Amino acid sequence: MKKNSPQKINRLCLMISVILSCSLFVPAGAKGQSLTKSPNAVIDQSGRRIAVDKPYKRIISLYGAHTENLFSLGLDKEIIGVTRHETYPARALTKPVFSYHDDPEKFLAARPDLVLVRPMIDRGYPQFVTRLEKSGIAVVSLQPATVSEMYAYWKILGVLTGRQTQASDMVSHFQNISSNLNAATSSLAVKKRVYFESIHSKMKTFSPDSMAIFALETAGGINVASDAKPVRNTNIAGYGKERILSRAKQIDIYLAQSGAMNRPTVAMIKHESGFSAIKAVHDDQIFIIDEQIVSRPTLRLLEGIYEIGKILYPDVFDTNRAKFLRVQPGFN
Repeated sequence: MKKNSPQKINRLCLMISVILSCSLFVPAGAKGQSLTKSPNAVIDQSGRRIAVDKPYKRIISLYGAHTENLFSLGLDKEIIGVTRHETYPARALTKPVFSYHDDPEKFLAARPDLVLVRPMIDRGYPQFVTRLEKSGIAVVSLQPATVSEMYAYWKILGVLTGRQTQASDMVSHFQNISSNLNAATSSLAVKKRVYFESIHSKMKTFSPDSMAIFALETAGGINVASDAKPVRNTNIAGYGKERILSRAKQIDIYLAQSGAMNRPTVAMIKHESGFSAIKAVHDDQIFIIDEQIVSRPTLRLLEGIYEIGKILYPDVFDTNRAKFLRVQPGFN
């Protein structure tokens, strides 16, 4: 049997970490020890056990996806701080701004009972995290890498905030709409073959089980880089120009995400040395898509699926966005 690495186990920890009146288990490679019988607790991706005796009411979010999902759960006044990089929803831009670069005293003065971070902050700024914890503030580190982990992540946020019903509704809504989007192309005899770029300068794509590839395949695209291997158990996968060009004639669409790690332009891709051999480049089928709707674990991943669908099959995914997404009241 194939053994999981500690990093993979920590990711799998996210899948089992919503604990409601059952045994609590900390996998090997995570911090802490095996625990049993906690009425309401979660384990985060650092192996940290967080008891939830009552919903957290004063929350600082240090990751845009956390912020967006908290709003989707119907929270607002409970969110007392966010990062300076927030873009959605608009209400998030009105919140006080915090950063892990700030003096921890700024956090203490705001009196949060919960600070939501992601593993990068946990690993890179342990003194900051320890200072908050020693002051009695719960710190929870989460960042799902796959869609199945995203569902568990939403449920964890639901447990932390007392919004379990809303979290389950988010999962059901996502599953229903993504199934409908996928059904729109299920009868197509010929499907578009796509190379999906994550970081242009490093010629990287996405791991096959990433949210971005889920979005692509749900929209009816075929991932030409399905043999890509993830880098350090992330959703990013190395590929390289040589392998891209080896599939040059297969690539009907060249799709690139644009975000903090990748700011490509159509011209940049078109004039990349050797890329003139790529079918999509020759046919002017190069497209850029916002990373926030294809790589973030939020309900807006549905928008990403729809937008990719419009790129691949404009005759199928028409401009009637509401028909496909059926956005429900209460979901941002």
